[in-house]
Amino acid sequence: MKKIKLLLPFIVLSSPAFAADEKAALVMPGEPGLGLTSSELLIVLLLIFTMVLLFVSVTLLNAFKVMYKEQLSPTPYVIIVKEPVLDYDSWLKKRPSKPSIWNKLLSLKPIEEEHNLVIDHSYDGIKELNNPVPAWFNFLFFGTMVFAAGYLFYYHIGGYGDLQDKEYANEIAKAEIEKAAYLEKSANTIDENSVKFDNTAIVLEDGKTIFNTNCVVCHGDKGQGIIGPNLTDEYWIHGGGVSNVFKTIKYGVPAKGMISWEKNLNPKQISAVSNYILSLNGTNPPGAKAKQGEKYEDKDVEDSEMKEVADSVTKTDVSKK
Repeated sequence: MKKIKLLLPFIVLSSPAFAADEKAALVMPGEPGLGLTSSELLIVLLLIFTMVLLFVSVTLLNAFKVMYKEQLSPTPYVIIVKEPVLDYDSWLKKRPSKPSIWNKLLSLKPIEEEHNLVIDHSYDGIKELNNPVPAWFNFLFFGTMVFAAGYLFYYHIGGYGDLQDKEYANEIAKAEIEKAAYLEKSANTIDENSVKFDNTAIVLEDGKTIFNTNCVVCHGDKGQGIIGPNLTDEYWIHGGGVSNVFKTIKYGVPAKGMISWEKNLNPKQISAVSNYILSLNGTNPPGAKAKQGEKYEDKDVEDSEMKEVADSVTKTDVSKK
């Protein structure tokens, strides 16, 4: 009784605190989970529970159906008979064999099916087997005939393709174009160490044009010499030969009034005019200037000559083949 009297004041004092906590709980909004309110989260949980319940119900229904069918028509008990263990050869004979890809391609038949290939007639007890030609061989054979007919029409009858002699001529023409392009490209890399003597008509014609445009003022229209020295004799002030002439034109002789033509002419043009100047040797034009310098003799004339690029396959080689 005393304990109850002591508890009553405690309960009276603590009841307002519990009421305050309940009001706070009612006023405080529930924190959403996964971006959902409490009601939405409850609906999602109910849906998941409903789906699980539906799945379990369907599974139980199927199980009951199987049990009901088993009760109506029970499965008879079958006594399992042990088969004897076979050796490898016996097991291999009972194993179903499939023809390999190689046998299919060659249309090969196993020896066990030989009796199906025997032809009815025989000679002196010798029987013949019916082994037809494989389909792939017939396809290849008739394919070559179709290809031959198309080749004949395309190259010989229709004239749409080039024959071997025409293809050879086309390759020669293509090689000449590539050769000219290579020489055109390599001509701009010539210097006084790599220049070669070249007295072909096209080079001399180009050199003459350049000479008449830039050199006749000092050396005359025939190289006889006016302000500059005579270019038609064997005497040279700065050395003869294609290499020395190229170097003299390229760098000039500022001390004697000859400018450097390196900026006005490219290496190919300097090489052309150098070869043209060398071609004037021995022409002895009228009114030529007196000899100047020293007589020059080229020691290795063959080394300074332009070599023709020979074809890898000549007509003689073709005829031998």
